[in-house]
Amino acid sequence: MVLILTLVFSLVIIACATELYRKSGIPIVGIQGADYMGWESCDLCHEQKVKDFVYMVHGRLWIAGNQDQPGIPVCEACHGPASLHVEAGGGRGVYILNPGKKPEVCFQCHTSIQARLRLQYHHPVKEAVIFCTDCHNLHGENIYSVKEMPISRGNTVCMQCHREQTRPRVFEHEALRDGCTICHHAHGSINDKMLIERDNNLCLKCHAQLGTPGTVTIGDFPHTTRLMEGTCWSVGCHTAVHGSNINSHLRY
Repeated sequence: MVLILTLVFSLVIIACATELYRKSGIPIVGIQGADYMGWESCDLCHEQKVKDFVYMVHGRLWIAGNQDQPGIPVCEACHGPASLHVEAGGGRGVYILNPGKKPEVCFQCHTSIQARLRLQYHHPVKEAVIFCTDCHNLHGENIYSVKEMPISRGNTVCMQCHREQTRPRVFEHEALRDGCTICHHAHGSINDKMLIERDNNLCLKCHAQLGTPGTVTIGDFPHTTRLMEGTCWSVGCHTAVHGSNINSHLRY
């Protein structure tokens, strides 16, 4: 019974969120001189992609219209109005927008992500070094996948570039099982290395046992005074924060 109620509640939340998205008044990308044509125009050439896409995360959303602007299907909400593209006979980049090279298309909806990418430490999307599609499969069922390769606890995407940090080690940092984002903001942060927190609080969320009042014990070792010396990874103790091949305490 509890499971059924939980499922119903989840569906209501999703439905409300989708309706809010549809009525949010989000600005739509445009192509000068082009008009919106609807799903059918895309289906003429992209039949299989359209057939699959309607069941995917992005495919289940569309932009609602109003008295002055009719509703816009999600294909054209991201790729722009298709009339000129269709009249030209199609073609890659012919009167069509590619969100893979234009992150501002994604920022129409993902405004909080755009704000993070402007923080001091961020992935270089606004510098055009990487793009949203390097990490996200926008047409896939799981947007956190790359080249149709399913994600594995959050690390598959990151390991494309961060091979050294994610490679297997004899003594692993168990946090990696939960994914890189348990310690790092994926898009940007005010902290160096895009860390969620800049000091020992990052580690103490998982590694802390209270001893006697006023003391902190971690792994059966007293750390009360050690915590005053600096961060766990910067004072010469646990420098191998991603894992070690020679020390079980990740010291080297």
